Amino acid sequence: MKVIDNLASIQDKITETCRKCGRDPKEITIIAVTKYVSVERAKEALEAGILHLGENRDDGLLHKYEELGDRPIWHFIGSLQTRKVKNIIDKVDYIHSLDRLSLAKEIQKRADKPIKCFLQVNVSGEESKHGLAPDELIPFVKELHEANYDKIIVQGLMTMAPFTKDEEVLRSCFKGLKKLQGHIQDLGFSNMPCSELSMGMSNDYPIAIEEGATMIRIGTALVGEES
Repeated sequence: MKVIDNLASIQDKITETCRKCGRDPKEITIIAVTKYVSVERAKEALEAGILHLGENRDDGLLHKYEELGDRPIWHFIGSLQTRKVKNIIDKVDYIHSLDRLSLAKEIQKRADKPIKCFLQVNVSGEESKHGLAPDELIPFVKELHEANYDKIIVQGLMTMAPFTKDEEVLRSCFKGLKKLQGHIQDLGFSNMPCSELSMGMSNDYPIAIEEGATMIRIGTALVGEES
């Protein structure tokens, strides 16, 4: 299907979900995850009205950046190796996977402008997933604050829920991230507004929206898979 048709279907579902839970659809930002599709398909997403594109590998982002430049708002959504920060730091607007001080230090060192970062939290506790454990989050935030990194803005939190159809499991994961957001906001650190929650993908974004998501990362349901 065309991206524009997929987008219309997703927007309808967002509107209906927001109506049910008393939210404004304008609060929800769709990030088109283009990691499995061609530059042409990514262009189709832009032409359909998508503003935000997400890539999870530095080479994938660099390849599409060569063709698309800064026309999209770029999100790096995968685990980021410290040594690869220099490859993408001047091209991205958001990094969704800050989870260790060594990475924060490298972002601070390499960035020419403040970068909006999401702290990745492994709420589900799955060994296969990256991110801070929930009980590590506040100590990490305090360490970041003490380091006084002026190139890092903690824009919000990110998590990946388990791949399951069990709604209770999904909802518990998203509720957990929302609760952690409140704890960070209570600290009142000026460079850590933590106003966004990046959670929800093709299979679970309506539940994520019900639990407070502001950014949803949609790949298969929006642009499909080509590789």
